[in-house]
Amino acid sequence: MEKKLNPNPNPNSHKRLRRHASNLWSDLSSDIMISVFERLSFANFKRAKSVCSSWHSASRRSVLRNSQIPWLILFPEGNNNACTLFNPEEKDKLYKTQDLGVVFAKSVCRATFGSWLLMQDPRYNLYMVNIFTKDRINLPPMESQLGSIKIERTKDDELRIISNKGYGYESKRFNIPSFVLWIDVKTKDFIVLWGLGEFCVVYSKKGDTSWSQIPKSSDCYQMVYKDHKLYSSRYYGYSFKIFDFSADTPREAFHDDTYHTRYRRLRGGAKFVVTVSGDVLRVERMFSESGILSFIIYKVYSSLGFLKDHEEVDSLGDEAMLLDLGITVLASDIEGIKPNCIYFTGYRGRNTTDISLYNIETQKMELLRKFDCSSAQFSRARWFLPSFVGT
Repeated sequence: MEKKLNPNPNPNSHKRLRRHASNLWSDLSSDIMISVFERLSFANFKRAKSVCSSWHSASRRSVLRNSQIPWLILFPEGNNNACTLFNPEEKDKLYKTQDLGVVFAKSVCRATFGSWLLMQDPRYNLYMVNIFTKDRINLPPMESQLGSIKIERTKDDELRIISNKGYGYESKRFNIPSFVLWIDVKTKDFIVLWGLGEFCVVYSKKGDTSWSQIPKSSDCYQMVYKDHKLYSSRYYGYSFKIFDFSADTPREAFHDDTYHTRYRRLRGGAKFVVTVSGDVLRVERMFSESGILSFIIYKVYSSLGFLKDHEEVDSLGDEAMLLDLGITVLASDIEGIKPNCIYFTGYRGRNTTDISLYNIETQKMELLRKFDCSSAQFSRARWFLPSFVGT
């Protein structure tokens, strides 16, 4: 006999099913829930911990993984010392940091790593601050140098570089184009590097009270630090070097002085990027007569060895480029970041507060968000890869 459907189902049955499912979720072991939480993105982590009290409890014992999704930081103006954060995974939401105790209107962010900012105040003092924990690490004074190049502080509170030949440059006349920061988020071991103009690169590590100078490292206009290696180039796009920092004293591991004629038209308008696999790319910005921005990418060094002829690159595959950081990250199947795209700031020549990315496949800009801020404030924005360890 055919079984007839109940024409009057219990209206409360679906509520019982939801309660039953909720009980099953709550009964998951804490080890399983912690394992799941530590694999979630920031946005999904926030959603998951609000499911029930047991999930919220497990979230408090979980360490949120470091993000593969870059965030944008907007520095405040005036007397406001809280920064604005934008997560592309949550396009309609902005976050505010705590008051970090930094007078951002009078300071400059020189570099980022994880959730740490490398800051410089008006007196050329350098320090690091974590935007989530407010931890701060002061660095040695710039004039504390170990090496043949000396720096003096003048009576006007400026700096003066004294070369090993005796001549000097006032700080108003020299520029430090590239700073590098790396830090182990668990042990707080770190290294900070910056270039002393045409003379050399200097660095300081955790526990140092002075800056050490690297011989044979003059004119380092572009620098990237990754996997204990410093990749550097001179202003005009040649004399590419790699320094190995895996030992106590850095050593020159690679040096190429070849001048590539194709770079003459874009002197200084390029940045170096290290890919996930260790290839080194030269990324050039180009503007058309109408002001449209585009990029040209060359592979200048392969993780497999030296490249005599630089290869033009027309795709990043499953990786996305974070131009501010000088690296690429895996971006396949990750919500909030697009593969084969370039994330960048400093769109010069435009009075804009729009943040966009550059799609390498279509060779077009794609708008991410418009910001309600001044163009001057927006010009100082930076992409960073947040680390949530210890927060």
